[in-house]
Amino acid sequence: MYPKFFVNLGPKKLSSFKLLFDFETSGLSDETQFENFISLNNKYKSNRSLSFVYENYDFQTDISEVTLVVSKNDENKFTKHKKLIKVNNVHETVAILSNQFYRDFNNTEENSLPEPSIGDNCEISEKANIKKGCVIGSNSIIKDGVIIDNNCIIGDNSLIEENSIISNSILGDNIRVGRNSSIGQIGFGFAIHETNNKKIFHIGRVILQSNVNIGSNCCIDRGSFDDTIIGENTYLDNMCHVAHNVRIGRNCIFAAMCGIAGSTIIGDNVMAGGQAGISGHITIGSNVLISAKSAVFKDLKNNSSVMGNPAIDKFKYIRKYKKIYE
Repeated sequence: MYPKFFVNLGPKKLSSFKLLFDFETSGLSDETQFENFISLNNKYKSNRSLSFVYENYDFQTDISEVTLVVSKNDENKFTKHKKLIKVNNVHETVAILSNQFYRDFNNTEENSLPEPSIGDNCEISEKANIKKGCVIGSNSIIKDGVIIDNNCIIGDNSLIEENSIISNSILGDNIRVGRNSSIGQIGFGFAIHETNNKKIFHIGRVILQSNVNIGSNCCIDRGSFDDTIIGENTYLDNMCHVAHNVRIGRNCIFAAMCGIAGSTIIGDNVMAGGQAGISGHITIGSNVLISAKSAVFKDLKNNSSVMGNPAIDKFKYIRKYKKIYE
């Protein structure tokens, strides 16, 4: 099931971009049309898709069929690619195009959605706001002040505690979301500009797989172009933050005030102590232990155990600062 959380304004002609930003092209005409603007990881990409490549892109995905927005400084890397839009600033162009292709539902569109579908034996507070298009599974409990935004899905036997807000999200079975948490809000994605930073319209979702437990006062951002995913039986303590496009595996535990920056990939059975910070765009393997207050800035292999700022092998850290532990 793929519920809609936004409106696609495509198709868009290439000629319509001329008033928005400066660019050069190869293999395209002004009449070329694009159905969508998506990441290269999107399984629905086609020869009518427009995508983008930031600098230092790792070519592990098939990019042959889509049109690419690339930096003019990097165009020599794409001599074999047939369809290019070459720009001065890819990040700023992505922000502009995202808002040309997508927008939120307006009031009329929201009102046309079906009434919420509520499963058997649910306890829904009269002070909760379950918006149109939502699906709530059987035996679920929704407490006072909760807002479930349009088209969200929550599985069976789930508990959403007081004042939490869920939007742009799909939740599996046996989920608990603690009080005052926010799941599925827009992430911290924008292009920096001297006078007017440009927000990127986020089309990704949050997906919480079954048996996930989210503590109180947590924030989990929806993905920008890919989904933010938390794997089965993963537990977040209170006051944790998971940024856009993060993927966390199964059976992980993150203690209070952990922060995970955008687009980081984390394996299975990872444990992080309180106030640990994990940088963005890195990969952490499975069976990794991260000590409290550690700052992880680079990839970690499977079965690592790290400590410190910057985080290094735990036993090297202890040997270096042995007097502290005597």
